[in-house]
Amino acid sequence: MATATKKYNPDYAIPPGWVLEERLDVQGISHAEFARRCGRSPKLISEIIAGKASLEPETALQFEKVLGVDASIWLGIETDYQLHRARETEAECAAASAEWSKAFPVRDLMNRGCIQQPESDVDAVSKLLAFFGVGSIDAWVARYSFANVAYRHSPSFDSSEVALATWRRLGELEAERQDCADYNESRFKQAARKIRGLTREPVDEALQRTVELCNKAGVTLALVPQLPKTALSGAAWWVSPRKAVIQLSARHKSDDHLWFSFFHEAGHILLHSKKSIFVDGGADGDGCDFEAEAEAEAEADEWASNTLIPSKAWATFVEGSPRSERVIRAFADQQGIAPGIVVGRLQHGGHLPWSHLNKLKRPVQNYPRN
Repeated sequence: MATATKKYNPDYAIPPGWVLEERLDVQGISHAEFARRCGRSPKLISEIIAGKASLEPETALQFEKVLGVDASIWLGIETDYQLHRARETEAECAAASAEWSKAFPVRDLMNRGCIQQPESDVDAVSKLLAFFGVGSIDAWVARYSFANVAYRHSPSFDSSEVALATWRRLGELEAERQDCADYNESRFKQAARKIRGLTREPVDEALQRTVELCNKAGVTLALVPQLPKTALSGAAWWVSPRKAVIQLSARHKSDDHLWFSFFHEAGHILLHSKKSIFVDGGADGDGCDFEAEAEAEAEADEWASNTLIPSKAWATFVEGSPRSERVIRAFADQQGIAPGIVVGRLQHGGHLPWSHLNKLKRPVQNYPRN
């Protein structure tokens, strides 16, 4: 019967320099004398003894001749020591990587069919890096950290950095799937006017048509439901000078919020830098000019508001303190937009309580999902 054996795998390793120094002491040879006998510099011998330099095969052969210890033994000690160090480094990196991966919404990505169930913590790291299209955690930080990315989100909600980055990546992947023409500003402005009228149509049909109109103008529209630990309404950025991305979450599940978020992000595409990713209250680009960021957000809000309801028409309308369903529907018909948009605007401006006429808003449910 075969006898089971256990592999000797100590949790420590001795550098060859320790063995060398002990051997020299036994034989009464100084470091300088040993260096002369080997034909090597005293500095190299000192660095090998201190563990600062590796023992090469040629040097091991010289040690063999001078000390009578086989070169394979010296190289074996060196190999064991370097392997031990590599294992220690790998263990430290694996522990750090495992902690990094645990912060991500892995279960949600599995439910959305984006990744397969990881077999281990190490496999989870590998699958996440592949999902993000980066080769290392450092590369992920360089591309997706808050220092480089910003989003339109709730200022009162402390969103998770990794959840926000995951949400953005889902938008990137959707943008890659859409067949998009080169960006044309005039065509996108025309598309925005047509989309304004589509707000009166059933939401799912209007969104399908909106994607088509945006694509023809060089803009992808990614509709990505929010993830846990995020409070996102939308984001806007440029993949390249010829392709822009608008990403929406429809987190409030009503047409007024959805359409205002769309036109807000469209305003950023039309008005602002192609080097920035825009957020609610800020934009992240090459610098940190908070006043400029706030100004850009205000400009996008104004553009969205005036595109949906021209400022003069709105000013005249609110002068009459509109509160009835009939009056609001009539105004929405006159403007050619959904009545829910008018209700939301009245509520936001303090002209109507948040609890009034919400039945005129349409729910956002059956939109394309990633």
